[in-house]
Amino acid sequence: MIDTARFLADLHELRQIGAFKTGVHRPTYTPDDMRSRHWLMDRMREVGLVPSMDGLGNVLGRHPGPGPHLLVGSHIETQDEAGWLDGALGVVAGLALARAGLAVDVVAFADEEAHYGSFLGSRSLIGEVTEAEIDAARHCIHGKPLREALAEAGLAGLPRARLAPARYKGFLELHIEQGSKLENAGLRSGVVTGIFGVRLFRITAIGQQDHTGGTTMAERRDALVAMTRVLAMIDAEFPRQIGDGTVWTCGRLVVEPNAPHIIPGRTEAIFSFRDLDEAVLDRLSDTLRRIVAEADRRDRCAVTLEPVSRSAAALADPALHAALIGAANRHANGAWQPMPSGAIHDAQHMAKVMPAAMLFTPSIGGISHHWSEDTKEEDLVLAIRILGDAAAQLFSLRS
Repeated sequence: MIDTARFLADLHELRQIGAFKTGVHRPTYTPDDMRSRHWLMDRMREVGLVPSMDGLGNVLGRHPGPGPHLLVGSHIETQDEAGWLDGALGVVAGLALARAGLAVDVVAFADEEAHYGSFLGSRSLIGEVTEAEIDAARHCIHGKPLREALAEAGLAGLPRARLAPARYKGFLELHIEQGSKLENAGLRSGVVTGIFGVRLFRITAIGQQDHTGGTTMAERRDALVAMTRVLAMIDAEFPRQIGDGTVWTCGRLVVEPNAPHIIPGRTEAIFSFRDLDEAVLDRLSDTLRRIVAEADRRDRCAVTLEPVSRSAAALADPALHAALIGAANRHANGAWQPMPSGAIHDAQHMAKVMPAAMLFTPSIGGISHHWSEDTKEEDLVLAIRILGDAAAQLFSLRS
């Protein structure tokens, strides 16, 4: 039986570390983030797990008994001034399953929120992160080297752990939806069919920095104007190429020198798009390349495109997915639905080495990555009961 009262108590205790308004400010490798990792290791010991922390801050609590085992978890660092459930819910859910006597290992992956890199913790645990990548990594906003942050956090020199996929029947991650589909439909749970793939690009326009008063309109090579034309072309062309659930975003725009009396000489945009279908992602990649090439050909500014990162779409493992559906049918009384995840998660990387599946619980107002993020407690309780039931069913199946 899941101790739902203790599950909720653990969530509320964890949210006090780095508390900000009704949310949490606990960015990767900050003192509050490290306090939360040590708090987690103490809770792991209490439920009978053997905890360890590796050189990137990944925390793994291993079940001491014989297998087979399930791996359950998420992350516990946050975006700046963000919510109390994003990531933390999945980790504390793992503690609840371990406390109930299930043979689970619990993991808190480091830097899922990409302060220093793309899923550094989960990718490191499956052997995808090199020392060279760690050497080169910098904070996405203020530029602090990752090596310096690791040293300040007391992690310098510690070895990086590596998961043994053969130990596990699979990976389960409980997460808030971070959207409004469940709430708008009046539903209380979502069984994730798959996680969107993401393509991330850097678009750069290079013009000529100049005086806003002395430079005629005919002479100008305005890099910001060139970039706005590219973004307008994207919004005009992408709807002809997308799938049913495709989304795209210009999430970061840097204008140089960004002064009121200077014509911008350089503008950089970070642009991404997401879909569950790799064929759609390929088609949009080709479309973006054509748009940028056309802009470069006809504009006064030089416009270039550079791939930054990509993560493949990950479909839910059929057996784990079926177990979650069965548990949702037993506990949610029809108030659930299958649904894709537009947000990306560590489960996407675990799916490369073991079966993986996810369960969603509603986000009030669809809000996440903000301190007002919240979920009804009765929905949190329902979610942990569904997850625990599904895990128990998976242990009853033959390996």
